[in-house]
Amino acid sequence: MKKYSSKRSIQILAHLLQQYGISDVVISPGSRNAPLAIHFSEIDSFNCYSIVDERSAAFVGMGMARSEKKPVAITCTSGSAAANYYPAITEAFYQNIPLLILTADRPMDYVDIFDGQTIRQKELFHQHSYGDFQLLEDSKENAEDINFEIIKKAIELCFEKQGPVHINIPLEEPLYELVSELPTFPTVEKTIKQKEYEIPSNLVAEWNTSQRILLLVGTRDYSPELENQLTQLVKNHSVVVLCEANSNLYHEKFFKNIDRYIFNFTEEDYKKYAPDLLITVGQNVVSKKVKQFLRSARPKQHWHLDEVWQPDTYFSLTEKIEVKPEVFFSKLLKFITLEPRPYYNLWDVLRDKKDLKHQQFLNLVEYSDFYFFNKASQTIPENYNIHFSNSSAIRYAQLFDFGKRKIYCNRGTSGIDGSTSTAMGFAIKNANPTLLITGDLSFFYDINGLWNQYIPPFVRIIIFNNGEGNIFKIIPGPGNANPNTLDEFIATKHHKNAEHLAKHFGFSYTKVDDEATLDRVMENFFKPDVKPKILEVNTYGKNSADVLKAYFNFLKEN
Repeated sequence: MKKYSSKRSIQILAHLLQQYGISDVVISPGSRNAPLAIHFSEIDSFNCYSIVDERSAAFVGMGMARSEKKPVAITCTSGSAAANYYPAITEAFYQNIPLLILTADRPMDYVDIFDGQTIRQKELFHQHSYGDFQLLEDSKENAEDINFEIIKKAIELCFEKQGPVHINIPLEEPLYELVSELPTFPTVEKTIKQKEYEIPSNLVAEWNTSQRILLLVGTRDYSPELENQLTQLVKNHSVVVLCEANSNLYHEKFFKNIDRYIFNFTEEDYKKYAPDLLITVGQNVVSKKVKQFLRSARPKQHWHLDEVWQPDTYFSLTEKIEVKPEVFFSKLLKFITLEPRPYYNLWDVLRDKKDLKHQQFLNLVEYSDFYFFNKASQTIPENYNIHFSNSSAIRYAQLFDFGKRKIYCNRGTSGIDGSTSTAMGFAIKNANPTLLITGDLSFFYDINGLWNQYIPPFVRIIIFNNGEGNIFKIIPGPGNANPNTLDEFIATKHHKNAEHLAKHFGFSYTKVDDEATLDRVMENFFKPDVKPKILEVNTYGKNSADVLKAYFNFLKEN
């Protein structure tokens, strides 16, 4: 016989989650949130996942939400457990990934009296959430009606903003009192707001009179509709579309390897390639070079398309267009002329030149991180979703063509924490296999991402282990530090490998140390197996940072 929590607030919460189709719940164990764990796990319409480490659990939930493109609920006990959610919440906030955060709490009058596991949880995440809500204890007057409306509002906000929303749930003891029957609650009248949009005539006029139109696409999920719309814009060379590996858009006339083309731009080049009209789509852009270029170029018009965020990233924003890009372009395409513009040819000549140099360098490159990324771009099966960790991994990814593969990276806050956990969460909810390509520091930092009993056997992880945070040997600045300081406190040199960790967490493990072994192993790495697999590509001592610098110097040559 099923047993449910007697807590009215939890019964209402579960009912409303069901009404809005939120079915995935990531639960971290604890006593104060036991009523939620007990209740959710007894209801067939919920898929419950037990993840012990709250920091990892929140990233797992975020990966699930990204995979399914709908909210995922995460719940934990009170105290520092809730605070451990924060890194993932900031990431979800800046990526607009819908997380419904359900933190159990002591009763409100227990706060700041030094009761166990009690901190100031009310509005704990208010700087990085789209709403913070506090339920009433069941014993309070009108608690049932008030909590019903609070939870409904929170859930709808999570859908509208497509981002994290927090519900703090104070619970009085007893916590383990159960019932065998549930009350009947009313059907919910959903009031999620839908935006209407009509394109202003002045924007159409500005488009038609602009001779140099540049579209820059940042981090975003794949959209076949947007891809088709931008394809129409580039067919006749009307515009230039710059996108990154994690823009998840593909067409042969899109410019995908931005840093390959603009890394050496001078002040004169900034003027030469500057747009009249800049249109930006998506979130965070990886390339620092493109930010420098556009901040120096100072376009006359800059439109940003997004329902939530309107950042003035390039210090030239003139139009905040608060609508989905697909909606905007569907309207725009009805009114504009798609005439060829010389601006496209200007960029195309640059691309041909740099792409040729890129291919020439590939014929010279020795075994290194650079060699590995080139090999990966050629070998990974097309049906794989690829997750890159931050720092070196995503930067290398920008230099190579991964075709139509779906690519993801936590670029909201660009931290190395949670890369593994996010990828594992994504893999759990996706029918296609998932590959994580991660640096050694990112991998070891998020070891608990493997402490997860739900990882499918078709998951693959490739660690390129250069024995340090090699990014600090690549970016300008850290090299000015004392070498001992750089090695110990910035790059954090080490001699660790993942062999025993892989065995401990039930992964198959292979290590390679040279290009011949890498070439041979990569061919078999993606074949089906009963276990998920880890491939560790050891590039320690191969001067990968110098190889990358040599690459950019080679591109400079005429």
